[in-house]
Amino acid sequence: MSEWVLGVIGGSGLYDIDGLENRQWISIDTPWGQPSDDILFAELDGVKLRFLPRHGRGHPLSPSDLNFRANIDALKRAGCTDLLSLSAVGSLKEDYAPGDFVIVDQFIDRTKGRVSSFFGKGLVAHVSMADPVCNRLAGVAAAAAKAAGAKVHRGGTYLAMEGPQFSTRAESELYRQWGCDIIGMTNMPEAKLAREAELPYATIGMVTDYDCWHPDHGNVDVAAVIAVLMKNAHTARDTVRHLIPHLAKTERTPSPQGIETNLDVALITAPEARDPKLIAKLDAVAGRVLG
Repeated sequence: MSEWVLGVIGGSGLYDIDGLENRQWISIDTPWGQPSDDILFAELDGVKLRFLPRHGRGHPLSPSDLNFRANIDALKRAGCTDLLSLSAVGSLKEDYAPGDFVIVDQFIDRTKGRVSSFFGKGLVAHVSMADPVCNRLAGVAAAAAKAAGAKVHRGGTYLAMEGPQFSTRAESELYRQWGCDIIGMTNMPEAKLAREAELPYATIGMVTDYDCWHPDHGNVDVAAVIAVLMKNAHTARDTVRHLIPHLAKTERTPSPQGIETNLDVALITAPEARDPKLIAKLDAVAGRVLG
């Protein structure tokens, strides 16, 4: 058993939580380049937290410009045991209204041009993504969001699109036919990389608007999205605040899904054929199995 170190990935004001102690912004270098921003090291009620503004403070980075590998690597180097993502999303279902929170359990990745793996030529690995979310962390997040006053939907499929443009109406209707529930631009390949880094990961999708399929709502408008986003931000901070007592009163045990050891059965390249340069870059992500 060990202590919790919760990494929180979200908006640039998510870390403005009353009671945060020992706050320190720390720059972490990674072999994959620079992460979106420095990481805020802090504690709340004795629980260690690591906050990473996904788009950087002030939101200078678009979804397609994010260095996802550097972000996950930096959080791993910061000692995180688990990662909680809080992400603005559009709704593809009538029942998922603006202001609602969705505890994601599945993803469909429609991004393009993003590097989606730490592994590759010189060291190949195939991790399972059948169940991409840590059920234990998702359950704690759902309870915390309810305690914070959010209307919570437990379970939902997140369609990850490239962006930064919003969907066409035809795309929006297609994703609804596929059975998707919400749509966003940031959680892939973030979730894939977290799994490769053996970090349990969960997502709270914070609905800001109906995607453009909805006949009674106008096309997606940035001003309207930001208005709901600001309301959601307060609830997001309260969600983190309500999550902490659960972590504080329990010692951390390994994920029941075996996420922290999934690389044991993922590496396929023979040891003698592995690229030493790539192995060196994987010191944080896969050092446990590479030695």
